[in-house]
Amino acid sequence: MKYSILAAAVISALSFPGLAESQTDETVERIEVRGVRQKLQQDGRLKDVIQKTEVLDEIMIENKNALSLTDAINNEPGVNVSNECSMCGVKRVMLNGMKGEHTTILVDGLPTHTLISGFYAVDAISTTGVDRIEIARGAGASLIAPEAIGGTVNIVTKEAYENQAVVDIAKGSHDYTTFKSMATGVSEDGKTGITLTGQYDKQDQEDHDDNGVSEAPFQENQTLSALLSYDVNNSNNIHVRIAKVNSEVFGGPMIGGQVGSIQSALASYDGIESEQLFEGDDIRNQYIGKPWETTEWIDTERNEAYVKWLSEWTDYTTSELAVSYAKHNQDSFYEGIDYRAKDTMMYFRAKFDTELTEQHFLSYGADIRNEEMRSFTDALSNVADYVSDSFDYQVKGLFVQDTWTPTDSVEIAMAVRIDNVRADFIDDKKPGVEIDETFVAPRVDMRYFHNDEFTSRLSAGRGYRAPLSFFETDHGILDSEKGYLIDVDSLEDSQSINYALSYEGDELTSTFSVAHSNVKNLAALQETDDGVPILTQLDEDASVTTFDLVGGYSFNDNLTVNASVEYFDYNDVFRSSYAIAPIETRAGFDVEWRTDDLTVFWSTIWFGSRDLRDYGYDGYNIKGDSSSVKTLNAPSFMVSDIKIQYSLTDSIKLYGGLSNIFNYTQIEEGESPLFYDANGGYDVAYIWGPLHGREFYLGVEAKL
Repeated sequence: MKYSILAAAVISALSFPGLAESQTDETVERIEVRGVRQKLQQDGRLKDVIQKTEVLDEIMIENKNALSLTDAINNEPGVNVSNECSMCGVKRVMLNGMKGEHTTILVDGLPTHTLISGFYAVDAISTTGVDRIEIARGAGASLIAPEAIGGTVNIVTKEAYENQAVVDIAKGSHDYTTFKSMATGVSEDGKTGITLTGQYDKQDQEDHDDNGVSEAPFQENQTLSALLSYDVNNSNNIHVRIAKVNSEVFGGPMIGGQVGSIQSALASYDGIESEQLFEGDDIRNQYIGKPWETTEWIDTERNEAYVKWLSEWTDYTTSELAVSYAKHNQDSFYEGIDYRAKDTMMYFRAKFDTELTEQHFLSYGADIRNEEMRSFTDALSNVADYVSDSFDYQVKGLFVQDTWTPTDSVEIAMAVRIDNVRADFIDDKKPGVEIDETFVAPRVDMRYFHNDEFTSRLSAGRGYRAPLSFFETDHGILDSEKGYLIDVDSLEDSQSINYALSYEGDELTSTFSVAHSNVKNLAALQETDDGVPILTQLDEDASVTTFDLVGGYSFNDNLTVNASVEYFDYNDVFRSSYAIAPIETRAGFDVEWRTDDLTVFWSTIWFGSRDLRDYGYDGYNIKGDSSSVKTLNAPSFMVSDIKIQYSLTDSIKLYGGLSNIFNYTQIEEGESPLFYDANGGYDVAYIWGPLHGREFYLGVEAKL
């Protein structure tokens, strides 16, 4: 049924009315459209920044065999996708060493993700139908995304310029299953284009130490999307995009071993805890507790939509009027604690671009964001020290940017946003409005062409973020006896500066970057004197400085080698706020060999050692046994992947690969992510290394 729904996306596009008919025999008619939408977007007219922006194109995404956004961008320069729970699989997209909640995800330049959707279903953001992914690090993206004090990830949807359908099917170990389909169609007059995509993927649980509890969860994702572009006339274009995403994650007892199904694990809840969870109270031994006591299950449904109207008023002025909508529903179960959330966001933007003179280009406008989140839990509703994280959030902003080009070698963009931010936790125990501030966010970007090879970029800016979500709290929600409290009353306030020097030659390209970010009022989980988890804000500033050097060399038309080295320096305040130890040093190396029919891609990433004491790690393998302390020194390690692709014909490709070739996981090193704390409490997030083992896959792609 799931496959047939996705296949319908292809069939619908092929039957799109008014499409030019394909020729028969051995030739296929290709209709490529370069309409008003490109005229309005050319020369950076709808780009708000001139700062360094890394771009992952279709080939790079394909080389990684990336099914999701997290697969595609992980381990790119300055990017770390942190896995922060072995059971629920929550992923955090971190930019420039900042925390996951400091990253804003955009689709075609518009916010279509709510404040809580950056925690779950990020793995369900599919790469099917993605033209490219743009990563802008630092608060320099503040003209359109002031909350992105770490940076923005912009997913650009593939537009229809020809009649085409693509189907991709793959299978692999751990029940790795994917079905991807995309169809594009263009009307005969070239004014209308449609892109339809569908993706289904799943992966089974992994239990590397065979104790009956998974270290990597089961995950199943489904995505359907449609993008319609219509040229009303030579001066107006309308874009409409809708998408539906479903994701289910289950971690804990092994299905088929300790429990028969997800439903039976959830149904096993009786509220009575077992005397022992593992034989001998040792997390390395067989699990003997009840299925629900280690079950974490998250079912997510997200609906997205936007409408953009691009218009050319005169030869010197264009406009973009946009509305985006997102609805995120979550139903979840955390080892006996139920949590349901409904988060709805509406966003409106009016943006204008005017070429004042040959030297000055002005962008200006206003936007409004309204978000309403309501959460529900039966397990915590009667706990005295429990405060719901239901909230109302509204931002009204004005922005202006002048891009000044005094010479052919210098380009300077000076921008400022003024936002009124109102955030209100609506629980009766939280009377009043917690945050009601007017925030001024200036930013400057400069690009200087030293010569034909060397370019400098400098960006400095200010941004903010309202700390509003439970899931910043390191599993604080799991304590049903003590409850949960919220004590935030200020916006997080960030200032950042980034510098990059790039070299581009015929064979060699390289970029050196350095960035520094400082955050005031950083949200963090602490405890009251009674041991109740509380989301509060730190008194001292948190800061991080990052350095990275990236280079690539093309030996010839067939062989390209890329390499990178990175260093992240966190101050003690920032270190204390992390739930999972972030990367500190990293180096990457990849090789691509490409001929007309064959592509071989090899990638190796090295991660440096870390002292886990710096991040508050403290755990034991055996309950109550202080001699069974878990490691406090995470060793360095490497992870390698390979993918081979062969074109049988112009229309059919075969591919296969191995992820984590040498099967390196922290479990193989004898360190389960499960642990007991000093008080005998059980938790599942003692994570410092990979949890997914070796995985092979084989697939076929066909273009129709």
